[in-house]
Amino acid sequence: MDQVLQILPKQTDPRVLVGFDTSDDAGVFLLTPECALVQTVDFFTPIVDDPYLFGAIAAANSLSDVYAMGGKPVSALSILAWPREGELDDLSQILLGGSDKMREAGCVLLGGHSIADTEPKFGYAVTGTVSPNRILANGGARPGDALVFTKSIGTGVIATALKRGGAATKYLDGAIVSMMTLNDRACEAMLSTGATACTDVSGFGLVGHAREIAAASKVTLRIETAAVPLLDGALDYAEQGAIPGGLRNNMDFAGCAAWKAPSVGPAMEYLMYDPQTSGGLLIAMPEDDVAKMLAAYPLARRIGSVIEKGERLIELL
Repeated sequence: MDQVLQILPKQTDPRVLVGFDTSDDAGVFLLTPECALVQTVDFFTPIVDDPYLFGAIAAANSLSDVYAMGGKPVSALSILAWPREGELDDLSQILLGGSDKMREAGCVLLGGHSIADTEPKFGYAVTGTVSPNRILANGGARPGDALVFTKSIGTGVIATALKRGGAATKYLDGAIVSMMTLNDRACEAMLSTGATACTDVSGFGLVGHAREIAAASKVTLRIETAAVPLLDGALDYAEQGAIPGGLRNNMDFAGCAAWKAPSVGPAMEYLMYDPQTSGGLLIAMPEDDVAKMLAAYPLARRIGSVIEKGERLIELL
């Protein structure tokens, strides 16, 4: 996709504070000297069988990019593709799940657009606001910063186990709770620190999104894999071969940018590339702020550090 975007003309409007050319989570447009708009869009096919939960997860996922920029979502437009013969009761539940999650976020649903398609797809275009002086882009990480992550990973592996009929209910329930959890409180905690860079971890996996921070910041990110929080069951399913196609694509895309220590086993390495849905925030911040962040948001974990740029953008220890 980056190669495709390169054919587009560079942004020259000074009001564009963050555009598509930096591979950030969302675009940022200066509205007034005190306020900028954060804009993003995301949608995908069902990841769980329950239509209400699918709608809620799609909403949480769409909102996440605004939080990753340090913003507050204010309005949203739904995007829907639905089969002509699809059950209307299921559609109602998808829309209700998304609406309830938007209401939880304090984000107003203004409307949307739908088309007929053979495969259901659902998501939102979300607009938020952010202070122009407190935008958390992916290019500000500095050597000496710590890396903090706010959720556990493994949703892709667990979803693959579900599709194969092998996901235990307790593990699936844990993944659903994680995917439905908004990143609003994590964002609030982050903004109380001197955070220097942030991205939400979604389809490109932890390594893929860490690579974006490292490349934009011209540094290397050192990730301590044993410190990365995992969803219950994720490591077992990875060891059993529940590997989503997107994970292998992520390894092909970002693997060349990562060095792996011999102590990192194959299953753990897979999980570092596992595509996430509605994943957590990966944040670079001064080491002195880590304790404050963990106290404000106990689900967060320190998972590594930022060092001077080396031969590879990512080191997995």
